Amino acid sequence: MKIAAIIQARMGSTRLSGKVMKDIKGRTVLSHVIERVKQSNLIDEIIIATTVQERDNVIENEAFKCGAKVYRGSEEDVLSRYYLAAKENNIDIIVRITSDCPVIDSNVIDEIINFYLEEKYDIVTNAGSDLSQRTFPRGLDTEVFSFEVLEAAFINGREKYQREHVTPYIYENSNKIHYFKNDVDFSMYRWTLDTEEDFKLISEVYNRLYMGKHDFYLHDIIEIFKQEPKLFTFNAHIEQKKIK
Repeated sequence: MKIAAIIQARMGSTRLSGKVMKDIKGRTVLSHVIERVKQSNLIDEIIIATTVQERDNVIENEAFKCGAKVYRGSEEDVLSRYYLAAKENNIDIIVRITSDCPVIDSNVIDEIINFYLEEKYDIVTNAGSDLSQRTFPRGLDTEVFSFEVLEAAFINGREKYQREHVTPYIYENSNKIHYFKNDVDFSMYRWTLDTEEDFKLISEVYNRLYMGKHDFYLHDIIEIFKQEPKLFTFNAHIEQKKIK
């Protein structure tokens, strides 16, 4: 059984173009994401799913430099990009992560994978379509599902939003969904990278906690926010883009 993290990445982000190649403490956002995911004890491979656009050559080069595999496919049909990346690499279980999560937590990833392996669900997530179920900060988003579930979505998903966002078809057509929850509700925190305000906040977190090693995790960042509540205000007003 092969478990792989498939991380979608492209330069053509609409709100913050080129965000995955922005510099934080001397390294790209993408390299930070890859290094943090590498800390997982359960993930066998990391695949960067990018597009065939020439502008995404830099993503391919950076991914290879960081020791990740690369699959290049459709820019708009991200579901097909995921499916073909998984099929080409004979992946049994997919861990879906996005490249705009530079504080993604490998401990949380492994907890979710472990739960998935022990239980009988189509998808286990700490994010998902039901926002009322979220207890983790946005930016630690992890979804785990099988190749078979992904294939069903690929074959049957017809709507544009189902192709652009990978998992909507699963949430809409399965009754075996588990929302993995934290003991404390931290859903008010926004640690994803989608705007300049987000970038400012994440840069401040890295300035305080990253000293050349990825040895800080969810509760370390929460402590920083407790010590400096003003950090919360940097991007508290930013609304997440909604699936159309």
